[in-house]
Amino acid sequence: MLSRLATTLVPFFGPLTISTVPGAGPAPGSIIAANHTSLADPAIVLAALHRLGARPVVLATAGLWRIPGLGGALTREGHIPVHRGTERAAEALEGAAAALAAGRCVLIYGEGGLPRRRDSGETAPGTFRSGLARLALATGAPVVPLGQAGARRLSSGGTAKQLAGVVTAPLRRPGYHVHLGAPVRLTGSVPDGGAELRAAVTGAWREAAERAGAVAAAG
Repeated sequence: MLSRLATTLVPFFGPLTISTVPGAGPAPGSIIAANHTSLADPAIVLAALHRLGARPVVLATAGLWRIPGLGGALTREGHIPVHRGTERAAEALEGAAAALAAGRCVLIYGEGGLPRRRDSGETAPGTFRSGLARLALATGAPVVPLGQAGARRLSSGGTAKQLAGVVTAPLRRPGYHVHLGAPVRLTGSVPDGGAELRAAVTGAWREAAERAGAVAAAG
């Protein structure tokens, strides 16, 4: 439901384009690692993955489950709450491993949070938390690096600026781009794996940012 909703709504706020390298499709049982820059980018990522035929299980902050109506929908669709900073935090990785074993794709944001800058400019991925590398090493699942760009032109900054961005986007038509890089299979330590995955996602983001700029210029 969320993927279909995102696919329907995102084009209303601006054109979405997608690119991949050969063999970078979201295969069953793979982890999709995305950069996180805006409250709007999960919708853009889900819309892009829906076009590519993927219906991922998403690891998301547990606070979303407290929103009336949304929490029930997230649970029904198999998405996984992340209870950050609590004893239950490890449950998210256990749920993700089970989803991967069942042949589902799992979408995870390695940074675990949004950048602090308040302008609408693009920003490279920040430091990754250890969960992504731990999941990849424990399961042996391939990690598909996903870079998205343009979402900050839709939603960034304080509450008033974010609302203004959403309201004016249908007229401004900012361009969004999602790029999928080559799958990565980790070996070795968690710190080294985390650095390797951050570099891969950063490369995918740079490609997406360049292409999103071209879409915006053409629009």
